[in-house]
Amino acid sequence: MRTRTLLLLVVLIAIGVFAAINWTAIVAPTTLSLLVTDVQAPLGLIMLGVTALVTLLFLLFVVYLQTSVHLDTRRHTRELQGQRELADKAEASRFTELRAFLETELRKLAEQSGAAQANMTARLDQVQRELGAAILQTENSLSAYIGELEDRMHRADDGRNPDRPD
Repeated sequence: MRTRTLLLLVVLIAIGVFAAINWTAIVAPTTLSLLVTDVQAPLGLIMLGVTALVTLLFLLFVVYLQTSVHLDTRRHTRELQGQRELADKAEASRFTELRAFLETELRKLAEQSGAAQANMTARLDQVQRELGAAILQTENSLSAYIGELEDRMHRADDGRNPDRPD
């Protein structure tokens, strides 16, 4: 139990015990003035009844407040749950959009990579052909130079040694 509830219970029990101990004084008739007339009634019993009525009204008010707070809490919980579900859906939507965006970008990158690779392969083929042509041209030039040198050597050799057959 809470401390306040326990304290309230102790006070109510103390009032009950006090009323039980002093019951004869509480029910003793007294002259009471109601402004327009005088009445013979037990003042203690009237005061006890007023205390009981105020306590009952207080308890009803507390129950009303607790019920309204409980209902508000339930309503807020439902609204919060709805907002949470809405946020989850929005987040899922953002994840879906992000996934689609990433897939599109990755596809573009793959296409660019494929195009760059094809371009690089074409350029390498062209460089290889040009290198092959340059090597062939160098080979032909070198062969021509070697042939020319052999010719010169044969002629030079023929000029020194005319008797030697080829």
